[in-house]
Amino acid sequence: MRDPRPHADKPERTSLETYGKGFEEYLQSPLQPLKDNLDSATYEVFEKDPVKYISYENAIAKALVDRIPEESVSDVTCVVMVVGAGRGPLVEATLKAAQTSGRNIRVYAVEKNPGAVNTLLNRQRDEWGENVTIVSSDMRLWTAPEKADILVSELLGSFGDNELSPECLDGAQSFLKGDGVSIPCSYTSHLSPVSSAKLHSLVSCAIDKEKAYPLHQFDIPSVVYMRNMYEIAQPKVCFTFLHPNWSVPVDNRRYICLRFTAKESITMHGFAGYFDTNLYDHIKLSIEPTTYSDGMISWFPIFFPLVVRCT
Repeated sequence: MRDPRPHADKPERTSLETYGKGFEEYLQSPLQPLKDNLDSATYEVFEKDPVKYISYENAIAKALVDRIPEESVSDVTCVVMVVGAGRGPLVEATLKAAQTSGRNIRVYAVEKNPGAVNTLLNRQRDEWGENVTIVSSDMRLWTAPEKADILVSELLGSFGDNELSPECLDGAQSFLKGDGVSIPCSYTSHLSPVSSAKLHSLVSCAIDKEKAYPLHQFDIPSVVYMRNMYEIAQPKVCFTFLHPNWSVPVDNRRYICLRFTAKESITMHGFAGYFDTNLYDHIKLSIEPTTYSDGMISWFPIFFPLVVRCT
């Protein structure tokens, strides 16, 4: 007899599987928001994440409560600066956190992208009011009128630091109080060797023999939703960055030597990169497979291809 419910036992798609459908093994260049101004479509994709901004809201609320004790609620106003504010999802999360925690705040939203600044100004006029000040500036160059208690940002790439979050926040921390808080306060990249003939073939097909260095494509990592790949060994911790970073001088150079033991004999085509971040007080986000934040869709892993396959 035919099964009347042939798909009844099929597991439901995760949020990432639903969002990633059609993007499997599709190589994308990592975003460079410091160099390029993102378009509205890109912002819209990020803003749909059902997990990220709730986690940010919880982290900001916890930081506000820790910053302003109950007995000082009516007397103290906390200065929160959202740097790289985009079209305002972190500003919205900040205002919700203030409402949830019952704390008074004054918000600065700093953004260099003129298109996004226009959206911020419209939202200030229609939604937020005078409690939010919009600043059209590169966060590294802005001269702030006062110091911030809390610095909030979402500058992370698929490998943590690959969109220049450390360099941006090192500049922005000049307007953070000495005892101020950065959200996120740390992030760590992870690396694992992978086998994927499909991905290696796609990178090879992108080689431009007319260029002086035809293999340049192998020097460029790609953001990709990896489905047809085998993880040869478990990911290992690579680099960690802490914020604020009061080291003198600030040095973001990193080097590490990692050793992996393969589960079995297999061809290695490259490395898969991931990250996790501690927003504040153990409120975390992660795309590392063993600690993945369920429901999050903002980041695909990053793929570092090898020119010569290893066996």
